[in-house]
Amino acid sequence: MASTSNRTGGASFYGGAAPYRSREGLSTRPVASSDEIQLRIDPMHGDLDDEISGLHSQVKQLRNVAQEIGSEAKFQKDFLDQLQMTMIKAQAGVKNNIRKLNKSIIKNGSNHIVHVVLFALFCFFVVYMWSKLSRR
Repeated sequence: MASTSNRTGGASFYGGAAPYRSREGLSTRPVASSDEIQLRIDPMHGDLDDEISGLHSQVKQLRNVAQEIGSEAKFQKDFLDQLQMTMIKAQAGVKNNIRKLNKSIIKNGSNHIVHVVLFALFCFFVVYMWSKLSRR
C-alpha cells in the first residue's frame, strides 16, 4: 500500500531525484498540472493531524519570512531612491560650483594678465627714463 518510490520511476518527473517526503508515510505523486501537489498518506507511519499542523506552522513561518523580505526590499528600494536623489542634487551643485569657479578663473586670469602687462610697461618706462637721465 505504501510505496516510497514514484510510479514513473522518479527520473522523468523529478529529474532523477527522489520524490519529496516530509515524513514517513507521506510522499508526493506527479499530477498533470505543475502547480498542484498530491499526497499519499500511509496510515501505518504518520499521524495526519500532526502532519497538517506542522505544515500549517511551516506555511505561517514562510509567510512571515516573505513579509519580512518584502518589507526589507521596500526599505532598500526607498533608501536607494533617496540616495539617487541626493546624488543628482550633489551633481547639480558641483556643476554649478565648477561653472562659477571657471568664470572666476577667467575673470581673475585676465586681471592677472593686465597687471603683468602694466608692470612690464612700467619697468620699460623706468629703464627708458634711467637711460635718458644717465646720458646727460
